[in-house]
Amino acid sequence: MAEPWHSALSHLECGRCGTRYEADKPRNLCECGTPLLVRYDLDLVARTVSTSDIAARRGDLWRYRELLPVREHRHVVSLGEGMTPILPLRSYGARIGVPDLLVKDEGLLPTGSFKARGASVGVSRALELGIERITMPTNGNAGAAWATYAARAGLESLIVMPQDAPRITRMECAMAGARLFIVDGLIGDAGKLAAQAVADGWFNTATLKEPYRIEGKKTMGLEIVEQLGWRTPDVIVYPTGGGVGLIGIRKALDELVALGWLTGRLPRLVAVQSSGVAPIVRAFEEGAETAAPWENAETAAFGINVPSAIGDFLILSAIRDTGGTAIAVDDADILAAQAECAAIEGVLMCPEGAATLTAVSRLRASGWLDGSEEVVVLNTGSDLKYPHTAAYEDPPLLAKEAVLPL
Repeated sequence: MAEPWHSALSHLECGRCGTRYEADKPRNLCECGTPLLVRYDLDLVARTVSTSDIAARRGDLWRYRELLPVREHRHVVSLGEGMTPILPLRSYGARIGVPDLLVKDEGLLPTGSFKARGASVGVSRALELGIERITMPTNGNAGAAWATYAARAGLESLIVMPQDAPRITRMECAMAGARLFIVDGLIGDAGKLAAQAVADGWFNTATLKEPYRIEGKKTMGLEIVEQLGWRTPDVIVYPTGGGVGLIGIRKALDELVALGWLTGRLPRLVAVQSSGVAPIVRAFEEGAETAAPWENAETAAFGINVPSAIGDFLILSAIRDTGGTAIAVDDADILAAQAECAAIEGVLMCPEGAATLTAVSRLRASGWLDGSEEVVVLNTGSDLKYPHTAAYEDPPLLAKEAVLPL
């Protein structure tokens, strides 16, 4: 017998001006050009659902169905995403002076990255709203995820990537039947081409250009709290490009507080960027409310190579409201931390995830962390999708009957 299904979806609300919109029509941005946020009847959820009810459900992100925007179960498009493990990094943490260091490993999700969360919820809602064709610019993983889930839902997808996007993500899009285009430039250039498809009637699912990707990403925050026994760590460290995950985690925390399922101080949120493209860090340090575009953006952590984020004000608000910070780290340090963590913990992070390790080390060295904190870092994907970035060289070739140099 199928479990009862209910979403407490209420309406959409502009993240800046507060204008409300009816939810059951396809929407992109507010009329003021700002991202829309999904709102729920949290009083209803508090009256009808408990944390013990959640715990008794199947171990995927759809266990939080009341706080997700899909009204009917028949529209759910799933590949089993959610409930990724939180693993201790005791040896690595001790080495950098943060013994209570934990990683939530999103590399185990379908399509190999956290983008599966946003794709599952976003595609499900698109299907429910009668959308048949979706398009987006992407640095790789988001396109791979949305193309894959679109294929499962029977939707068409048109994906535009920069030429430096990981080759494996191109392959995923092509294998999923997407119309794939490669542009000589960065994510902004891909966005200009995707806009042509939008003008031709394709629905725009670019980062924060529709309201439902955040809802999938926020389940990272819901899971962290549940997995830690309905409490939060002291600090959450997140690799930040477009920032949807960080915004989503903050949204999850706010909803849990409103429900009474979470009490006490919120964790300090930390946005990590590469020193080669750090618009959020610069804006944070300058005390600005928005981030000016970054010129000549370049980083080995390609997923966070975002020179300009439409949700910049939401990212900065999430950091400041929780007493967090923003920090930029060098690519060489990212790749060194990636290799060191793999060697001593057996956890191979993607470059974006490894950036959080470098950030934690830097924050401990500066005194921003005193070493007593419980810190959760997010590994947002599998490094198997980035073989070209690994600090690795093949060993010398041995003859068939060579003696091993033990």
